[in-house]
This record gives sequence, C-alpha cells and structure tokens, in this order.
Amino acid sequence: MLIDEIAKEHNLTLKQLSADSNIAYTTLMSMKDSSILDWKSQYIDAVSKALATDIKKLAEKEVLTPFIKWVGGKRQLLNELKKYVPDDFGTYYEPFIGGGALFLNLQPDKAVINDFNPELTNLWRVVKSQPEELVELLRTHQINNSKEYYLDLRLMDRDGRIVSMSEVERAARFMYMNKTGFNGLWRVNSKGQNNVPYGKYANPTIVSPMIIPINKYLSEKNVKIKTGDYQEVVTTAETGDFVYFDPPYIPASSTSVFTSYTANGFGLVQQEQLRDTALKLAKRGVRVMLSNADVPLIEELYSDSLFEIHHVQATRAINSKSSARGKVGEVIITAGLRKRD
Repeated sequence: MLIDEIAKEHNLTLKQLSADSNIAYTTLMSMKDSSILDWKSQYIDAVSKALATDIKKLAEKEVLTPFIKWVGGKRQLLNELKKYVPDDFGTYYEPFIGGGALFLNLQPDKAVINDFNPELTNLWRVVKSQPEELVELLRTHQINNSKEYYLDLRLMDRDGRIVSMSEVERAARFMYMNKTGFNGLWRVNSKGQNNVPYGKYANPTIVSPMIIPINKYLSEKNVKIKTGDYQEVVTTAETGDFVYFDPPYIPASSTSVFTSYTANGFGLVQQEQLRDTALKLAKRGVRVMLSNADVPLIEELYSDSLFEIHHVQATRAINSKSSARGKVGEVIITAGLRKRD
C-alpha cells in the first residue's frame, strides 16, 4: 500500500498530509511511488503520528480497491467508517454494493453483497468467474475507445443488441462505459437505458489492475453476489452479523432530485423503508451502519434512541455538477456499534 492510498483512506490529499506531518510537499511527492518500508524512519514516524496509525502495518497489507468508479464511493471515508466496524462479526452484508470500497478493504471471510442494478452485479459475478475473458474484452474496448465507439455501445440497450450479448460482454460494456462516460456516472432513464454522454478523457484506465486480485479474493472466500431488493437480502442476517447500507443519498437541497442508477429510483418512501429495515435488524441483534447525506431530514428519520448519528466530511470527485464536488457533509449512522479510539 503506497502513501497516496493511505492518504485517501484518511480523506486527505498529499498536500494536506505534508502539512500535518511537517514533511516538505516535494519530499513527500518524491516518495509517493516508493514502498513505505523503504522510507527513512523519521518520515515513517512523522506520517504515523500525523495519521495516528502505524503506516508500516498498512504498507504491508494487500489492499483491494474498487475496479470501477462509483458515485458516492467510500474510499475517501474508509478511515472514518472503519472506526465503527466491529472487530468480530459473522456474515458481512452490503445490500448497495456499488464499487464496494469498504467491502474490499475489509475482505471478510463470509459476505453477501447485492445491488438493484443488474448490470453492476453482473460485472461483479464476471470478475469472480471470468476475469481473463473480461480483461481481454476490455483491452479491445481500450483500443477502440472514441466518442463514436462509446455511443454505439450505449445504443445497444435501445436497439436490442444487448439482449444477445453474453454476461461477460455485458460486463465489459458496463465497465467500459463506466470508465469513459461523463464524470464516471452510470445513469439510466425510466426505460433502463443509459443516457450518460461521452466523457472525453485523455487516457482513461479501462483495464483495471484490480480485476485479477479481486477475483482471487472472491474465489477463495464465501462471497454471495445477489441482485434485487435490499430488504430481501438482509432477511437472513442474524445476531452478530454486520450490515452496511450505502444507499442513494437524500438530496442536499429541496430543489434536488433523488438520484436514479436504475429505472426504479430511490425516493423518500424508500428512505423511510430503509430506516425501518435498519431498526428491525438492530432490534434483533444485528450490528448496523448506514451512510447518507448530512441533511436536516436525517435527524428526523433516525430519531430512535437505537441510532447514533456521526457527522463527517467527505471529498466527492464524481457528480454531474461541478458545484457538488469537493468537500461535502455526510453522516455515518450506527446501531449496536461502538467507536474505536
């Protein structure tokens, strides 16, 4: 694990880390591609003190990071989220998996992951079962990448060609469009058709180096990948299990609209149903953690005494509006969990 990854986990830029550790920014930049284990002890100690963690241990860890971009991805909040993750738990559940930043960082031995976006969960299954074929198709997309090529692939869910595609072909299409679409968005209309314009990136990384390492983890551990209603997925959660909900967020303003990554949407009624589901789980001894936007409605929704609301700041780089990127307020809601020191 390199220093830029560690900084991201702590929601810091290298420039901020430079200031916190009293290491010259040019010095830190010169070391960012080097193994921390090869650093001088004075720099290891300074950064460890600034982050209040042993960075040598982090450097030795085999880190898995998301193989796709995802709106609301949690890489920037991992350090905050992990403060509430229990030391021991039975099965890990993540019903809105998205890019799976926390799941991949924790690498639980037993897990159930789910999403209501069938293209996304198909990609996760293909990474688990057909990684080499996926990489080969992505290399072809990389070679042919252009606006015209992107728009032709996008058209496949309108002209019917997508129906005859194999699972691995659909997965490669999804991942290619995710990597090259405008601002890393995946957005569909009421008919389930993608409507994100081409992103015009100079040199997008379409073939993620994480595909093979993540395949190894998914293949070796007991990980079930499901598609559908999050409420059904968590019905099997038992006392001692750990559930992390990272749903589409409540809009930050009254003029915003609830984000839709599938044709079904996720509005206020669904947010209330999610709250009720989390409460039922907590009452039967399941440890629960949720993420959402830091908006006044949260206090009303999660007013039950079983819930604790923790306010944090996250850095957001993926959004359709530039004004919505940068530092934003978020909440971590917990039930049955204690914060680590």
